[in-house]
Amino acid sequence: MFKLVGGNLNGKIAIKLHTGEPHGPNIIPSPWVQKLQEQIPDSTIVECNVLYGSPRQTSKGHRETLKINGWNFSRVDIMDEDGEAELPSNGAKYVKRFRVGKNLLNYDSMLVLTHFKGHTMGGFGGSMKNIAIGCGSSGPEGGKAQLHGLLDHNGQWIRGEELMERMADGAKAITDHFGKKIVYINVLRKMSVDCDCAGTSAAEPTAPDIGILASTDLLAIDQASIDLIKALPEGQNRDLMERITSRKGLRQLSAMKERKMGHDQYKLIDINKA
Repeated sequence: MFKLVGGNLNGKIAIKLHTGEPHGPNIIPSPWVQKLQEQIPDSTIVECNVLYGSPRQTSKGHRETLKINGWNFSRVDIMDEDGEAELPSNGAKYVKRFRVGKNLLNYDSMLVLTHFKGHTMGGFGGSMKNIAIGCGSSGPEGGKAQLHGLLDHNGQWIRGEELMERMADGAKAITDHFGKKIVYINVLRKMSVDCDCAGTSAAEPTAPDIGILASTDLLAIDQASIDLIKALPEGQNRDLMERITSRKGLRQLSAMKERKMGHDQYKLIDINKA
């Protein structure tokens, strides 16, 4: 899948991955990622520390979690470990300048490798959320706080459509920065209604595994992921679609379209049949 979309990536390549909470049961298996990374020269797995209560709030705790979850085959760059940088977000509604881990600026290209699943606040976590929340710096006035509205709503975490729009603002800063040197892979496997942030407390997935998508278009890949879930029999997609719609998660897609972050019309090609 990577070979089909990764032709424009060169130089130092960041692999943006959600490495998960300790013993997270649903994360992309580390041996899969190891075999993929072996085919991508000069690549580094990248993460940022988190804002919520977790061992991953600190770089020390984060590195211990990386060891627990099997990410010991590669150096993992915690991009905000030594500070943050600001990136402009063209056409943003709320977050005009997005604060990211400053080490993001050390990379020429990015592969966004995403475990697609539900999310307690976002409805779903796809490629857009992976580069928005995932690349935001973790300090009290960092990018994650910007996207969650903490700086504009008296420390209250915002939800609903404004959260989706803020995430799109943050993701737009990342896509503006990398231009054509950013591509996306969504792994539609073990799709709990909960994010990998939930760790071992994540609900057991009730939707079946679907497969892996790859694209050079951010909106198209998240739109296609949602469409494939919608197309499942009602008994198989009920829990996941309830989580997505009850959190206004589909607003992620329209917010990306408004910011011209890709196309919601796409052609789905099954490489096993092509």
